[in-house]
Amino acid sequence: VLITALRDETNAVVGYAKVVRDLTERKFMEERERQVEERFRILVDSVKDYAIFMLDPYGNVASWNAGAERIKGYREQEIIGRHFSTFYTESDRAAGEPARGLAHALEHGRFENKAWRVRKDGSLFWAHVVIDRVDDNDGNPIGFAKITRDATESLRAEEALEEMRRAFHRAQKMEAIGQLTGGVAHDFNNLLQVISGNLQLLNDDVADNDRARRRIANA
Repeated sequence: VLITALRDETNAVVGYAKVVRDLTERKFMEERERQVEERFRILVDSVKDYAIFMLDPYGNVASWNAGAERIKGYREQEIIGRHFSTFYTESDRAAGEPARGLAHALEHGRFENKAWRVRKDGSLFWAHVVIDRVDDNDGNPIGFAKITRDATESLRAEEALEEMRRAFHRAQKMEAIGQLTGGVAHDFNNLLQVISGNLQLLNDDVADNDRARRRIANA
């Protein structure tokens, strides 16, 4: 509703002009959008296995869900407004990894990586990270959506499996070496049997020569 006072040349009010516009449809759309956003917020906040949060265009944390608190250890009031490079190792920060991830997401719309990340208590975890660029209705970037999954257990399982593979290959090699040396020992033993047999026969031929018998015994 818009009401405008109408005045004469003496500035006295002589009436009013009233304009009424029906905003029911827009109000309905706004309410529906609010409900959708509220449902989405509840959905995101109920996720415990994934850290899901928003970053502003500069990489500062703008939202925080329960999964992010569980995985990274920070409460919402502790992390909102801080730069997301807080979760990176010192070596990755020095190498410019946080900026590289944002730049790649800004240019290509998405960045995905696996790397070590740091919890609030300083402990490390193997993270599967996805950064998506968020655009407004006109296609202009307004920030980033970041999803992090703790993949430490799967990494440990992969490492254990790889160690089992290496151990299996080592066992196969040792078995092959054992078979080879066993064969060589068998062949060598056959040769020794021939030599030993001939020495015994020779010993009988030199029964009257003590010196020769001693040499044969030594052989």
